[in-house]
Amino acid sequence: MSAPTRPRRSMTVGGGLPDSMVTLFAVAAGIAVANIYYAQPLLKAIATEFGVGSGTAALVVTATTVGYTAGLALVVPLGDVISRRPLVVTLLLITAVSLAACALAPTMPVLIGISVVLAVSAVVAPLLVSFAATLATSTERGRVTGRVMSGVLMGVLLARTGGGLIAQWGGGWRTVYAVAAVLMLVLAGVLARTLPDVPVADRRLSYLPLLRSVAAIVREEPVLRLRCLYGFICFAGFSAFWTSLAFLLAKPPYGYDEAVIGLFGLLGAIGAYAARVTGRLVDAGRDQLVAGVLLTTILLSWGLLALHGGGWLPALIVAVITLDLGVQGMQVTNLSVVYRLRPDARNRITMAYMTTYFLGGVVGSAASGAMYSAYGWPGVCLAGAGLALLALLIWIAETVLRGRRRTPAT
Repeated sequence: MSAPTRPRRSMTVGGGLPDSMVTLFAVAAGIAVANIYYAQPLLKAIATEFGVGSGTAALVVTATTVGYTAGLALVVPLGDVISRRPLVVTLLLITAVSLAACALAPTMPVLIGISVVLAVSAVVAPLLVSFAATLATSTERGRVTGRVMSGVLMGVLLARTGGGLIAQWGGGWRTVYAVAAVLMLVLAGVLARTLPDVPVADRRLSYLPLLRSVAAIVREEPVLRLRCLYGFICFAGFSAFWTSLAFLLAKPPYGYDEAVIGLFGLLGAIGAYAARVTGRLVDAGRDQLVAGVLLTTILLSWGLLALHGGGWLPALIVAVITLDLGVQGMQVTNLSVVYRLRPDARNRITMAYMTTYFLGGVVGSAASGAMYSAYGWPGVCLAGAGLALLALLIWIAETVLRGRRRTPAT
């Protein structure tokens, strides 16, 4: 990653972002978010080293999601009252220390506990997405959000793929965490020099009133509540899939190692590209239509995953692509819509949305581990398809209500 030779600290709220800075935001957000996804392709190796079952190993993912949710709730709102540059740099340094501790974890309970701490500090990506949206002009906000989110999504994909490859060829799963710690130190140095200094919305607001104000915003904004619900459901299904995929691919008829399992993450690259396209469509006012198409795509992907129950690999490949496309497209659509609501409270809006989103991940990963242990892959597919159908039914109901509001009484 290349950085400008000197800090760019003259940008203003709503004044626009040069393409080079949008790229920097996207790359930095992707590297930062990768920290909470490295474990997914490593679960089989972790379970083998510590002598635990798949359900216990899956607790690493669940613990990470719990910690990240806590970070979203308790840390992200600070971006509305504290300058984001020092906040981001401090969080990256804490994350680096936590990653190093994970690399040295002597037991499974210790790894799970450190994973919670790591994830609490690893909330830099949503801070950067919100920051970019704040700096962008109103006419480019969806496009900028989409580009930065595409960086986030590529970070997720590369975390799964890179984590598997490093574990396979670089000395095991502990090496993955060690390499990630070094990356965080480098990123902290780059962003300390390049992120702009922008005045915060209200320095007078203290921490507890800041948190209480989030509840007021959620109560007063029905659009935010709806988008939070979509996010919860979509990410629950998404986490259910990725939590159990490593166990599915490690057993016959596949018997893949960590490197090959990690490569499956690359199949979602189309979803990352779709995030950029989705942002442009939302800027054009087509967010409702886009949401319906994406939710239908998610449901269809679970049908393909169910077909894979017979061992049909092409169905799995297509399903991974379509599931990532649908879920990541919905993420960009949801964020682009909610960022229109209150410019002075975008970090609190981010906190409300992303906390709900990752609570869905907690539910999805925990349910996936339980369903896979009890019913195998068909149980995971049934849970995911049910969630996707629920989201689509909510969208249909919302669309019908919108149509009735626009139809004059006769």
